[in-house]
Amino acid sequence: MNRSVASSIRTLVGRSSVAQAAYPHLVKGRLGTERWALSLLERGRSASRPTTPSKRARIVAYHSIGTSAWGVNDVTPADFERHLQIAVDDGWTFATPAEVLARPAEQLLAITFDDGVATVLDNAVPVLRHHGVPATMFVVTGWADGGHENGYAHVLDWKGVTALQDAGMTLASHSTTHPDFGKLSVSDARRELETSRERMRTMLGLDTVEFAIPFGQSANWTAAAQQAATEAGYTTVYAQSVGTRPQGTVARTFITSFDKPLVYRAALGGAFDNWEEWY
Repeated sequence: MNRSVASSIRTLVGRSSVAQAAYPHLVKGRLGTERWALSLLERGRSASRPTTPSKRARIVAYHSIGTSAWGVNDVTPADFERHLQIAVDDGWTFATPAEVLARPAEQLLAITFDDGVATVLDNAVPVLRHHGVPATMFVVTGWADGGHENGYAHVLDWKGVTALQDAGMTLASHSTTHPDFGKLSVSDARRELETSRERMRTMLGLDTVEFAIPFGQSANWTAAAQQAATEAGYTTVYAQSVGTRPQGTVARTFITSFDKPLVYRAALGGAFDNWEEWY
C-alpha cells in the first residue's frame, strides 16, 4: 500500500466515528488480502522458474503466540510450531541474528519477538527449547514495569522477562513506552532509548546494544532517531520491514496471523520484502 494513500485513508477515517470503529477491520482485511495475493503470485513465479533459487539468510519478527487480543500480530501456537517445521522441511538452519548478519548468503533463519508478550514464554519457549532453536526477545521496558494500558494482562513483568533470559533467550530493547519514533523529537527519542537500555541493565544485568524499532516500518524511524540510538550506545537497530527499511537498520520479515503454510513460505521466499503494513 502506498504510504500517501494510507495517510489519506487515515485522515478520512478521523472525520467519522463510524469510520473509526470500522478502521481496524479495514486494516485487517487489507492486510490479509494483500498477503494472500502476494503469496499466490510468488507461488506462480516459483513454479515457472527452471530451478528454485537459493534462499538468503533472513530474520523473522513475531509478536504474540496465542494472544488473540494482539490481532494481526498474533500467531497461534499450532501455527508457530508449523512454521518451525516448514523451515526445517525447506532446508533452513536456525541461527542467531548475528549469524544471519555475518553469513547473509546462507539459508539461515533467525527467530525474534517484539513487545515481551506473556504467551511467548508460555507457548513459544517450550517449543524452542525442545528443538534447540535460538531466539531473541525485544522488550518494552516500561511495559515490564507495569506501564501497558492493560497492565500485565498480556505482557510479562520483570520476573517473566527474567524467565525468558533463564530459558536461554537473548534479550534486547524495544524502547521504554513503544512510541512511534517517526513522530518524536530528538530529545524524546534519546530519552526513550537511554531509559530502556538503563532499565535492562538495572533489572537484568544486561548491557544490550541491540534495539528493535516499534512498529518498524519506514515511517517509524528517522535519521535523527538513528543518530540518537548510536549516541545511546546501540550498535544494531532492527526494522520490521526489508526492502523499505530505514537506512542503517537491519531487515526483519514481519509474520502475521494470516501466515498459514502458503503465506509463511512466501514470506521466507521474499514475497513481502517491499510490502509494508499500515495501521
